[in-house]
Amino acid sequence: MTTSDTGVASSSLSKESEKNHLLEESILPVSNNQRPISALGFVWIWVGIAVMIATFQLGANGITGVPLANVVLIIFFANVVLALLMLLTADIGTEHGLSFSVYLRAPFGVYGTHFPSVFRGIVAAIWFGIQTYLGALALNGIFEYLTGFSSWALWYVVFAAVQVANTAMGIKAVERLAAIAAPAILAISIWMYFTLDVLAQTQGINIWRFVGDQNITVLTLFLANVAFWSTLAIDIPNITRFVKSPSGERRFFHRNKNVLLAQLLALPATQAWIALIGAVSFIAAGDWNPVTVIQGQGEGLSLIILLVLVILAQWSTNNAANLIPAALAFVNAGAPRVSYPVAVAMAAVGGTLFMPWKILDNLFTFLFSYGAFLSAIGGIMVADYYLLRKRRLNVPELYREGGQFYYFKGFNPAGIIAWAVAGTVAFYSSQWAFVFGFLLGALIYFAIMRLFVMKRFTQVECSAADGDNYLGTTVGYNWVYERETRAFKRVQSSELEKGISREDL
Repeated sequence: MTTSDTGVASSSLSKESEKNHLLEESILPVSNNQRPISALGFVWIWVGIAVMIATFQLGANGITGVPLANVVLIIFFANVVLALLMLLTADIGTEHGLSFSVYLRAPFGVYGTHFPSVFRGIVAAIWFGIQTYLGALALNGIFEYLTGFSSWALWYVVFAAVQVANTAMGIKAVERLAAIAAPAILAISIWMYFTLDVLAQTQGINIWRFVGDQNITVLTLFLANVAFWSTLAIDIPNITRFVKSPSGERRFFHRNKNVLLAQLLALPATQAWIALIGAVSFIAAGDWNPVTVIQGQGEGLSLIILLVLVILAQWSTNNAANLIPAALAFVNAGAPRVSYPVAVAMAAVGGTLFMPWKILDNLFTFLFSYGAFLSAIGGIMVADYYLLRKRRLNVPELYREGGQFYYFKGFNPAGIIAWAVAGTVAFYSSQWAFVFGFLLGALIYFAIMRLFVMKRFTQVECSAADGDNYLGTTVGYNWVYERETRAFKRVQSSELEKGISREDL
């Protein structure tokens, strides 16, 4: 251990740091002055994420047993609850500038992190494949209509390559795409709603008075929607570490105000709106997929506009929700040999090898199967970050191979046992999977850490006399990796704003 000129201990990385598997540029902490996403930018990202094919099916499933107005309200409030829960994990990004996979080194160990993070990365890669396939079908539909040429496989390769190139350019390129795609998606979705409503009226159906005959309860629909975004509920730090945050702000909601606006407004409203369209599509034509319904009737410009919606929706969702999480998980597992652009390409190839066109036929089985295990990770993260560490974190040690988070040869039994037990229970808990997985994960992890692990492996931030030394944005400090000394240095945000960038240090 060495001491920086701020007076706070920092971990000196070994002379072999260039071979250190914990270090790679894209997974270093993001300093406060390196965060380009504004509140509006994050809103557009969330709008783009929420418009996805499975959201249509959520609404259609609800309308089979619950009136349309109730479906919309339940989905809206379920996503408000989820947004508040997601705000807890989002603070890991805004406070410390850390990615999901790097943070998991604390509760799982520097090697143990690879189990949950790569699991999440594979799920994200598969979702990339699913949505690229849907976008390829839309591209093929446009060119087949215009030229008569048909080959969805060709357009899959083309669409995948474009998305990989866009995402590899960095978070700013992702934000720019979202700022263009999201308003266009919303405009086209409004047209879709009125088109479907007219279709229903021609059959004498009032969409707001329609009630299905299935036994779907309010609780079932609510819990299904809370579980729907379990993926981003745990790895949202991958994005929030790039969201602008006021430095030196101790008040939680003020510090996360840009995150709060997007998650409490854009996520619930967009999710409810897109689910509404899926429900109306089911009412009007008996098919939850409005794209299929309108495409079967459309021609000319209206058909092309519809297919453009599909392409933009898949693209904007894939960038932020799938390619970035998958790439960062693969970088974390393969650093320093695997760079971020290479990892993005790996995610695309991996997602394709899972043959997503076959998974699409069993989409919700796939969704709930992995969601059970991800909910347990969420509980572990919240227990570790808030209950044990009180939001304080010895960040430099996350990048030190034999340091504080090495535990038992790189594995923390508390995290691994809690994930295995809670995830398994959740997997067999049907509609309660998210609730049981989250709560059990938190309780089991907390108990094992307190009763066993922390008695053997000291967690300095948990017992430090001055806990502010292990906070970041709250106290106006950032951890910056110094290449010359191969060590982390704690730097005030005001110094960074004067021109001391991460590249300079």
